Amino acid sequence: MSTQQPADPAPEAAAPALEVVDAASVDPGAREVLADAGWRRLHPVTPLLRGWKALAVVLAVLVHQNVEHLLHPSVSPWVLLAVVFGGLLVLGLLSTGWSLLAWRRTRYRIDSRAVHLETGVLYRQHRSAQLDRLQAVDVVRPLLGRLFGLAELRLDVAGSSGGAVKLAYLKEEDAQRVRNALLAAAAGVRYAEGEEAPEAPEHRVVEVPVQRLLLSVLCSLLTIAAVLALAGLVVAVVLTRSTAPLVGALPVFVGLATGVWQRFSRGFGFSVAQSPDGLRVRSGLLEHRAQTVPPGRVQALRVSQPLLWRRADWWRLHVNVAGTAGSGAEDAGGTSCVLPVGTRQDLAAVLAVVLPDLGTDEAPFDVVSAGLTGRGGEGGFTPAPRAARLLDPLGWRRHGFRITERAFLARSGVVHRRLDVVPHERAQSLALRQGPWQRRLGLAGVELHSTPGPVSPRVRHLAAGVAAELLVEQAVRARTARAASGPERWMQPRP
Repeated sequence: MSTQQPADPAPEAAAPALEVVDAASVDPGAREVLADAGWRRLHPVTPLLRGWKALAVVLAVLVHQNVEHLLHPSVSPWVLLAVVFGGLLVLGLLSTGWSLLAWRRTRYRIDSRAVHLETGVLYRQHRSAQLDRLQAVDVVRPLLGRLFGLAELRLDVAGSSGGAVKLAYLKEEDAQRVRNALLAAAAGVRYAEGEEAPEAPEHRVVEVPVQRLLLSVLCSLLTIAAVLALAGLVVAVVLTRSTAPLVGALPVFVGLATGVWQRFSRGFGFSVAQSPDGLRVRSGLLEHRAQTVPPGRVQALRVSQPLLWRRADWWRLHVNVAGTAGSGAEDAGGTSCVLPVGTRQDLAAVLAVVLPDLGTDEAPFDVVSAGLTGRGGEGGFTPAPRAARLLDPLGWRRHGFRITERAFLARSGVVHRRLDVVPHERAQSLALRQGPWQRRLGLAGVELHSTPGPVSPRVRHLAAGVAAELLVEQAVRARTARAASGPERWMQPRP
């Protein structure tokens, strides 16, 4: 049984007219960014940087389909090399030619209200990213792009179903200048004559040491699975005295090893800083990423701790940002992760920026700490009843929730501890779910629906009456909180 109740929006008070950045009030440098200066193209080197990606994908598919022929060639090695290099040359020319054609049909325009992007060779597509709906701005510098001094600008917009709006590639200084101007316009900041939108100052909050990151990657189930897969592969080859096991097992090991490498590469050099234009996250070994999440755009957050991290007392923090789906809870350095691995002090520092006020007399981190390790009614949480032990014998005492003036908190997990936090005004809808065994035991679960991302807040195995009451009361809280929320342009005064 499933009952869903939307968190109905309250009648909104008449908001003052939003003041946008007027391109005529800034100097020529900023005017070129925010004024309607006509359509512009991306950097001419873009086809070269995009062409190799298509070539790499085709090459990977061909290698996977012909592993046996490559290990046991039936022709001369020189003939095989000639065929391989000839095929690579043809594929390279075709992919570069297609990328060049796509570059010719791609253009963008930026005005004081939106970013417009037109793409497509066979089918034309026009996308507009409204600045007052801007959720995050990323400046990404891949390895090849850095060799040419280029960067990619990614704009995440609330309500967007087609992913981020990407401007790839621009000169690094142009990407930084566009980023500053867009954040200023999205914030509603206005500059006097002769001023250009500068880069806002920042204060470093947390920096993840490389040694800790490496140890956390080694102490992960993904790494253990990769090591076991490699050991099994070696044993199979030795026992059979044949390379036949490589055909089926090698792709599995490569996939696991790639996941381990990405976790380390994305989390390398990870740092979190606070600035007036939002939370700044920088990371990346081969691909440098600088992400800016404006204040108040975090829809939900999850603090988690794998079993192997418990002795070191390390924690991970993921968030849901509207328009940024991320790549799941295991993404260690993507757009959803704001702390890949940190101590309690690191976690407290980041939470103070992301969620500074929970609306309680206690310190926010004290409330969170009770949710991270507490059981039963500890920390003011409403626990699951004893009947829940029949459905979850190990973890039933960890299921529970707490309501504060500003947020909803749900905790769960014994082996993998989790605490989800959702500000009341960010709840999109709510649902009550009750399976046949829950119905027989008088239990039910409540879900809070947030924007797409790694955080899916839910409380399982509550008493049915408590769950029904929570569903109704939380909908009222969400409606009331949205009615009192501030404007989208966060640097303008509240109405």
